[in-house]
Amino acid sequence: MTANKAAHEGATVLVVEDEESIADVLAIALRYHRFQVMIAGTVREALTLAERTRPDAALLDVMLPDGDGRALGRELRARRPDLALVFVTARDAPAEIVGALGFGDDYITKPFNIDEVVARLRAVLRRTRTADVLPQRPPLRYGDLELDETTYSVHRAGRTVELTPTEYALLRFLVRNGGRIVPKEQLLRHVWQYEHTPPESTVVETYVSYLRRKLDTLGPPVITTRRGVGYGLA
Repeated sequence: MTANKAAHEGATVLVVEDEESIADVLAIALRYHRFQVMIAGTVREALTLAERTRPDAALLDVMLPDGDGRALGRELRARRPDLALVFVTARDAPAEIVGALGFGDDYITKPFNIDEVVARLRAVLRRTRTADVLPQRPPLRYGDLELDETTYSVHRAGRTVELTPTEYALLRFLVRNGGRIVPKEQLLRHVWQYEHTPPESTVVETYVSYLRRKLDTLGPPVITTRRGVGYGLA
C-alpha cells in the first residue's frame, strides 16, 4: 500500500449538502475512491451524524437550510480538533475564502471538478492523518520552537500554541528546512499538495499571517519573508 493510499484508505467523510444532485455526485465519486461516506442535508443532521460516527473529514456547503456551514464547521472543529474541514460553496469572494480558511483546511468553489475535490480531500487528509503513515519521531526543534511529532502539538518558549492541521503542516515544513528560505511554489507543492501552482493563489500568504499572529505573541517574530521568493525562519 502506498503512503498516499494509507493516508485516506477507509477514511469517513461527512458530506453536508442540501442539493441532492450535488450530494449524490460527491458520494458516488468518494465511494469509488474507497472513502466511507455519510450525507447530511442540514446542520442538525450533520451534528447528529458527526456525534454518532466521528468522521475523519467533512465537506461542507456554506449555505444550508437551517444555518451557516461556517458556523457548523466551527462547532465540528470544537468537538473534534483533528477533523479535516473542506468547504464546497458557490461563494467565491476573497473575504469569504479568507474567513473560512481561518479555521478550515481548504475551500473549493462551485462549479467544481470532481477529480479536484477528491485530490484536495486526499491532500488535506495527508496533513491531518499523518499519524497513520509516519512512524514515531523525536520532537522537531528550532530556536524556542518545539513540534511534537507524536501528539502533533506545538510549544514556543514552553507555552502551547494551538494550531490547525494545515498551520501545523506549514510550520513543520519550515522547521524542517531550518533557516533556509523556502519558495512559495515549494510550500504549495509540499504542504498543499498542488501539482501546478495556481497563479492567483494567496493561500500561503494567508496561512503565514495566521502563524505569525499565533507565534509572535509569545516571542520575537520568527517567520521571515524574502519578497518575491518565499518564507523561512529567523
